[in-house]
Amino acid sequence: QVQLVESGGGLVQAGGSLRLSCAASGSIFSINDMGWYRQAPGKQRELVARIRSAGNTNYADSVKGRFTISRDNAKNTVYLQMNSLKPEDTALYYCKAQVLTSLRSGWLEVWGQGTQVTVSS
Repeated sequence: QVQLVESGGGLVQAGGSLRLSCAASGSIFSINDMGWYRQAPGKQRELVARIRSAGNTNYADSVKGRFTISRDNAKNTVYLQMNSLKPEDTALYYCKAQVLTSLRSGWLEVWGQGTQVTVSS
């Protein structure tokens, strides 16, 4: 069993910053991709940023230059530094990881429960 636990969400004024963290725990042999997704009310879940185990990253166009994704492989943790936040960044932010629990297992996609980010104007 693998769990992802997000933290760091909250209420912030436009122009402010937040740092989200997501820690993976449980029966983990290896983690490949880790990423952040978000879902606003009435909208589909969308990719915000993703980082591979080697450190390659990609971002949604809407957050490029404002958000930075990073990871600590020793801690099985991924971070999302969010600067210059806008009201349109308001959403429930989810962490996702591609996890191998053993050499014999297939890759599992594991999601966290989500952390709310609210940006006031």
